[in-house]
Order: sequence, then structure tokens, then C-alpha cells
Amino acid sequence: MRVIVTGGSGFIGSALCRHLVRERGASVLNIDALTYAAAPGTLADIEARPEYRFAKGDIRDAAAMMRLVADFKPTAICNVAAESHVDRSISGPKAFLETNITGVFAMLEAARSYWDGLSEPARSAFRFVQVSTDEVFGTAAAGTRFTEETPYDPSSPYSASKAAGDHLVRAWGRTYGLPVVLTNCSNNYGPYQFPEKFIPLALLSALHAGEIPVYGDGQNVRDWLFVDDHARGIADAMAKGVPGESYLFGGNAERRNIEVAHAICDALDAVHRPNEPRRNLIRHVTDRPGHDRRYAVDFSKAERELGWTPSVSFEDGLARTIAWYSENAWWWQPLQTRYDGRRIGLLKTS
Repeated sequence: MRVIVTGGSGFIGSALCRHLVRERGASVLNIDALTYAAAPGTLADIEARPEYRFAKGDIRDAAAMMRLVADFKPTAICNVAAESHVDRSISGPKAFLETNITGVFAMLEAARSYWDGLSEPARSAFRFVQVSTDEVFGTAAAGTRFTEETPYDPSSPYSASKAAGDHLVRAWGRTYGLPVVLTNCSNNYGPYQFPEKFIPLALLSALHAGEIPVYGDGQNVRDWLFVDDHARGIADAMAKGVPGESYLFGGNAERRNIEVAHAICDALDAVHRPNEPRRNLIRHVTDRPGHDRRYAVDFSKAERELGWTPSVSFEDGLARTIAWYSENAWWWQPLQTRYDGRRIGLLKTS
């Protein structure tokens, strides 16, 4: 396999690069613009491997993407590059539309140009995998779970931009015949996640006895998926997925946000034994505008057709994540110059 991973220096993309190189024996070209969320050292364990290459590039740069795809000659492209933080999309939606829509268009055209020039059997074997999110579906009603047939109903500029990109991918499959596969995942967590996201933000705040912000009443529900399980799912979809189909990946681990905060606090208390429980650090803050109440994923299609199921329980995954952040300050401490934990994404009022 020769795989281009866009956004391969980010959280999910780096997990995918590591998995493809170490577990699948693939040659990987990581194309990344190295924006604020990409941290040095994230791919240190594979950077010296001959199977791994890096090219700095922005997926919005159509000419550069055409050149990189043509030069590398991939058997698959996994488009993981995205602006992904909901709060940032509320404060500044333009970047999300540019990357998550215009960037997807540029990648599709680069893939189509390359694929048009292939002969069989390479033409049939090629895949373009669009890595998306369960947030495109909006809020899951009580007692239901998202499936591949759930209508899109995005609530934020982020999820709307991802939905638009997904629609482009489907259209390129139907109109041009490009062999596309879509994946939608639930909330990821694990090592190397930029500390603006809920679990690493709460974890690092708790480690340093700082306030732990929980939006609204803390009753919003998310289905948590360990990032290495997600990377394996993406690779399975690339290798076994049927063109034109989509596959959902979830962790079978629905938790209310307040429960996640409690679990982090209790786990740290068990190790560090503070003078007072870290739960006392939790502060309920103004809710996010348009905050979806619940996400829940039915991954039975991925289980049935790809042979994929999550292998890491939430309890085990959270313990691994806490241990990793506790032991790897070298990675996350420099990132605090880029994001200091202050709240973003609130609407301005006159």
C-alpha cells in the first residue's frame, strides 16, 4: 500500500500514520500544513522509518496537491486534514469553510486527475477515504443511535462544513465514478490530542489544580472512541470498504460530560492523593451555542462488513490517556503557548 494521509501530523492523522506504517506495512506520505494543532514530536517514533515521508502542504493549494499526488502515486488517499474544534468554528467560521470544503474539493480533483490516468487493476483498487464526524448528524434522540442512513442535520459551523465536504465526496463518486469511501466517527480521545479538546483540557487542568470547565449542566452525552481503534477502522475502510459506502465507528462508551470529568478527577486523586478531591475544581460554565445534546453511534455495519469493533474500553483508554499526559509534559507544555485554556466560541453580545 502507498497511502497519502492529509493532516497526518494532527491527532487522528498521526495515529493513522503510525498504524499504517507499523501495523500494515504501508508506505505513507503525510501532507500537513502544520497549523497550531500540529506539534513537534508527534510522529517521532516513525519519522526515521523508510516507509514514512512528510511534505508540508495545505490541502487548499490545488496545484500543490495535484503535484504531490502525481509524484507519490498512491493506492489510496485518506483525507483527515480538517479544522475540527467547534468553539473555534463559532469564533471564526471562515477557516472551517476554506479547509473543510475548498480543501476537500482540491483533494478530490487531485485524486480524480491521478485516478483518471490509471489503468486496471490499479484503477479499481484505488480508494479516496473521507474521514468525517458523527457531528454531521446533529443530536441523537433518546433511545436512538446514528447509522449510515441517518440524515445530516449539522448544528455548528464546524459540523456544517464537514457535512458539505462529505456531500462533495459523494457527488464525486456518483458523477465521476471516483471510488470514494466515507467514515464517520464518535468523539476521539487518547495521546497526542491538542489540549483545547475536553479530555486533555480537563486532565491537564486537574493535574495542576486548575479549574475544570464543564459546559452547561454537564449532561451532554458523547460516545468516546480511543484514537487507535479509530485509526484501525479507517485503515479497514480503506482496505475493505465498498466504493460509495460509508461506515460509522464508535466506542460503545456513552458518557455524560460531567461523568468524564469525575472519572478524570477520581483517577488522578487515586495516584496523587490531594488535600481535597479534584472534583471540587469542576466549574459549570456558559454552555456552547447550538450545543448538541447527545451523540451515539451504531457501528454494526462496520462490524458486519469490515470486521471492526472497538477493542479499548473507556476505562482502559482513559487510564492510558491519563498516564501518557502525566509522563509526557515535553509534548504538551510547549503547546500552552498556543492555547492557554481560555474560553473561546462564545457569542459576543452588545
